[in-house]
Amino acid sequence: LLAVDSSPCSEAATDAVLTQFRPEATEVLVLHVDEWARHISPELAFAEGPNAADDVLEQRARIRREGQTLMHRSAQRLRAARFTASTEMRSGDAPQAILECADAWRPDVIVLGSHARRGVDRLLCGSVSETVLRHAACSVEVIRVRADSKPVDAHLTTP
Repeated sequence: LLAVDSSPCSEAATDAVLTQFRPEATEVLVLHVDEWARHISPELAFAEGPNAADDVLEQRARIRREGQTLMHRSAQRLRAARFTASTEMRSGDAPQAILECADAWRPDVIVLGSHARRGVDRLLCGSVSETVLRHAACSVEVIRVRADSKPVDAHLTTP
């Protein structure tokens, strides 16, 4: 199970799958979680008037299209390298959706990137990778990326 978002760490997670696993022996489900409510601007979230709902729905549709594009791009890269790859998009809280997908699909490993947030950012945004790491029923590989977008560390845990 490869969980992706629009960050450089997700690109690094896709790279990790491409380099660490054998295509002929690996089936990959590329998952993107649509957390559209998190990405909506405060102005739009509290908008009033006759067009407010249309504006919110338009932004949600745009965010969903962007998520589908990046999910399909990762899957295409995997297929080009001869992996069997499928895609799935879920809505909601990212860690919960990843764990629910893993429970349903039962992968050997979940691969995802870490944004490497620290301090207040981590407190406010939470850590998707940490939550998945703590609660997954399978192994989890977290790919960390430096500020210059080069993978620096990956760690694997088993339940």
